[in-house]
Amino acid sequence: MTIATRLDCYLSDNHIDYETVKHNHSYSSLHSAVAANIQPVSLAKGIILEDHDGRHLMAVLPANANVNMPQLNQSLFASFHLVKEHDVYEMFEDCENGAVPPVGHVYHLPVVYDKALAELDFIYLEAGDHETLIKLSRDSFIKLMGPNSRCLHFSRHVFH
Repeated sequence: MTIATRLDCYLSDNHIDYETVKHNHSYSSLHSAVAANIQPVSLAKGIILEDHDGRHLMAVLPANANVNMPQLNQSLFASFHLVKEHDVYEMFEDCENGAVPPVGHVYHLPVVYDKALAELDFIYLEAGDHETLIKLSRDSFIKLMGPNSRCLHFSRHVFH
């Protein structure tokens, strides 16, 4: 497997320019960044959240950051929490477990992405397996996030 089927179709159908970057097998977004020799701040990861009514949201942020939940919830006037990992696997059936592409709307999820990513020249993201990244320009990344996504500041760096 390389690029997840849904993601591959979306990239092609929407004429989004990208490059693929192969790397040694990895087990996390941070490990993928190291394996691909890129800065962790340049690798976008997707976190699945759920509110008390069972509505889901994908938060996209740099690999070296965590979601600042109070800040995100305040910005969205909501009360989200992390979804259990095994529930995420069911939502992304065309991906290897733990290699979720941070492109929520392709999987019918609303998206919020961190402002830090929109300030980069190039953004990388998991392609759906543990050995392939997709490299996008800023414009292609914003296009990939979708027209209904929101750009907010909601992450806090774990390390630089």
